[in-house]
Amino acid sequence: MTTGKMFPPGADGAPGRASCAVAALLCASVLGLAACGADGGGARAGSSGSGAEGAAAGWATAGEAADGGESGSLADEIGSPAGPGSGQPFLAPADGGVWMSWTEPSSAGHRVAVAHYDGRGWSPPATVAEGDGFFVNWADFPSVGNFRGLLVVHWLQRGGQGTYDYGVRIAWSADRGASWSAPWTPHEDGTPTEHGFVSLFERDGAVWAAWLDGRAMTVPGGPMSVRARSLPLAAVGGVESPGVRESPGMARIGSSAPAGPELVVDERTCECCQTDAGVVGGVPVLVYRDRADGEVRDIAVSRLLDGGWTPGMPVHEDGWVIGGCPVNGPALAAGEAGAGEAGVAVAWFTAPENRPRVNVAFSEDGAVSFGAPLRVDEGQPAGRVDVVMLDDGSALVTWLERGADGARVLSRRVEPGGGMSDPVRLADTDAARASGFPRIARLGADRLMLAWTDPAGESRVRVAVLPLDRWRPGS
Repeated sequence: MTTGKMFPPGADGAPGRASCAVAALLCASVLGLAACGADGGGARAGSSGSGAEGAAAGWATAGEAADGGESGSLADEIGSPAGPGSGQPFLAPADGGVWMSWTEPSSAGHRVAVAHYDGRGWSPPATVAEGDGFFVNWADFPSVGNFRGLLVVHWLQRGGQGTYDYGVRIAWSADRGASWSAPWTPHEDGTPTEHGFVSLFERDGAVWAAWLDGRAMTVPGGPMSVRARSLPLAAVGGVESPGVRESPGMARIGSSAPAGPELVVDERTCECCQTDAGVVGGVPVLVYRDRADGEVRDIAVSRLLDGGWTPGMPVHEDGWVIGGCPVNGPALAAGEAGAGEAGVAVAWFTAPENRPRVNVAFSEDGAVSFGAPLRVDEGQPAGRVDVVMLDDGSALVTWLERGADGARVLSRRVEPGGGMSDPVRLADTDAARASGFPRIARLGADRLMLAWTDPAGESRVRVAVLPLDRWRPGS
């Protein structure tokens, strides 16, 4: 593994290393910017850490102007199913509600758990996997997906041959988490290298996983790649999957189709930035941070067509030259009902010529091409973006913005034509690695769910719900 240069001001808190694990586990001092502090520490503002019902202490309330000029928030914090010490939340909308996955300590080491919020309350947490061999990381976190009633969860497991030997494990449930399949590993290279940053998606009833794959890094200077493969199951039809108990009235889960071949999406990518995927008009779309000649690390997009994955093309040619991974991947949202089948929005962090920014760009042709990027940040972004598409074709973007007293989770509603709302402050946090990546998801037709890690004291996943009509262009 090769060592890169330190990244420029404004990039997130990780050093420029060719190794994903090193970059995500260590912290750099960035020209006086407190890009990251000690895990679990750092200045904070207005954090209750309790997960109590009602408005979170210290948050802006309806009609109240937040500091820095952001519009007041109508967020109501709700109780979180995650326990003390929890972190790394991920959200997936399903059936008018939201599934959340997270990691938390257990008597066996750690456990990955899921729970469903139906708009009124949480289901009891279900344990997906538990043990002492997990690779628990602030930037490379487990995820959950719901595919026609089939729950699919991924996490990372250590291989036992060194710090940077860990791989992907995937399990699925047909009974809302009451029972789970045996773990399955999508990569078969057997090398003691890094595999992670997974995105899950569905194509024609088959569930797929895409991941960053470090098998070529066994050779000094070898590149990270991104690969994808269909899982040995189907989301509809077929016979019962081994190890999965079906509930009455639930769609049957097929296991007749074998796992697909490992397909290379891109042979040389950035080493430790998150990937994201969606399906647009029946075509899977994957976004990731590329690594081109001259250490240009812009966001690329690839589409899965009949013949395989298309060559990665830049969403926009930012020209960000950086000698190491910024640990700051893109987010993708595909059009919801009423937004047009081909609508796509991609949000990302970039810092060409040491000028950090958060951009969003729209595509009206299924991610074949994108319009000019629209900048949404307030001038001191840490990145860690997420995005959802709204019914009118606009997108709601969230990111971390630094301030004198820590950091804030900010958001804007952005229209493809360039109109955008004032920034709305969703939560106060800090830019330390321990605060992780805040996640958002649609909650039914008119609300949004936010989940984030509160690193103050004993860290904990917190959750809030917000009405979507809070964001109005030009408000």
